[in-house]
Amino acid sequence: MTDVVVTGLGATTPLGGDVASTWSSALAGVSGAHTLDNDWADTYEIPVRFAARLAVPAEDVLPRPETKRMDPSAQYAIIATREAWTHAGAPEVEPERLGVVVSSGIGGIWTTLDAWDTLQAKGARRVLPMTVPMLMPNSPAAYVELEVGARAGAHALVSACASGAEAIGYGVEMIRSGRADVVVAGGTEAAIHPMPIAAFAASRTLSTRNDDPEGASRPYDTGRDGFVLGEGSGIVVLESAEHAAARGATVHARIAGVGLSADGYHMTSPEPSGRGQIAAMRMALRDADVAAVDVHHVNAHATSTVVGDLIEARSVREVLGSDADHVALSATKSMTGHLLGGAGALETIFTILALRERQAPPTINVTDPDPELVLDLVRGQSRALPGGPLAAINNSFGFGGHNVALVVTTA
Repeated sequence: MTDVVVTGLGATTPLGGDVASTWSSALAGVSGAHTLDNDWADTYEIPVRFAARLAVPAEDVLPRPETKRMDPSAQYAIIATREAWTHAGAPEVEPERLGVVVSSGIGGIWTTLDAWDTLQAKGARRVLPMTVPMLMPNSPAAYVELEVGARAGAHALVSACASGAEAIGYGVEMIRSGRADVVVAGGTEAAIHPMPIAAFAASRTLSTRNDDPEGASRPYDTGRDGFVLGEGSGIVVLESAEHAAARGATVHARIAGVGLSADGYHMTSPEPSGRGQIAAMRMALRDADVAAVDVHHVNAHATSTVVGDLIEARSVREVLGSDADHVALSATKSMTGHLLGGAGALETIFTILALRERQAPPTINVTDPDPELVLDLVRGQSRALPGGPLAAINNSFGFGGHNVALVVTTA
């Protein structure tokens, strides 16, 4: 089977405008959540007044002509792609051997709602001609495809909060199947808008700690009350190991295993026994030919919801068994908030960096760990990982019962 390696990383997140600043903030346990500086809560009577916005606004990075023709979700993907492509050394690859998989859980929500407002207030003639290309869920993938000149295929898988991780998994399969030598893959989301905030609040999945936004995302804490909405993008450059070696590329890690499943249970609630999550993790380990004893780190989906966190923890314990005792568990949404379709991609980058740098990032805001947590949570400050070959699991789960597990190994 073809080995697939990671040669480039790019991100724009609530913790930083690039990978280096995001990673340093994560290791330092910084929260990206803050009170929103607008009147949405008062105007629309929204009970949640905070979110995790980009640390560096897209308009500070991209020229105005680009921001005007792209929805923010595509803007974030382009920023992360440019960093990842440069980080990979701008690979020379035939366009027909270059693919793109960039996903979003929600798509161009800002464009959709702004166009509706314009139609109502000013009529059909004032709706922008670029509205449809901007609001399409595949718009970020299309813009990335145009950016790098990819012709092997451009795909936009949508699996809610598992979208970014599934995009990376699909990129791996594109290379393994022989369709491509290089794939730009990841996820993006720009949903910090009053309507999604109101909708998530109505579903009672958001934290309402308005008096403490930085401390609101608290996975596995007894006081957890929901997730914090975040935004941003994470992009990786995937290559066949052969292609990377031929051009002398720096390899940061290997995406060794991909596991996918569906719960077949409920639209928004995870299946209580964790059977789908367990199946995805076991499939990823088999695909990677990695034993449980070789797993030293897990970046958990862990959104800070009352029910979901413990289902995942029990599922990880079931998969790893007694070998889970030495596993360092990190829940990085405690710092970034939940990037929805971008979460799985960003957390894959965190997993790659944890193995490369031998540091598991911390989980912040856990002052009273849930007594039912059956794993070793990295709390407060980062933790050193051992030397030698390492493997890690990154979990991503989404509304609709989508489960994705990726196994990452050291280069």
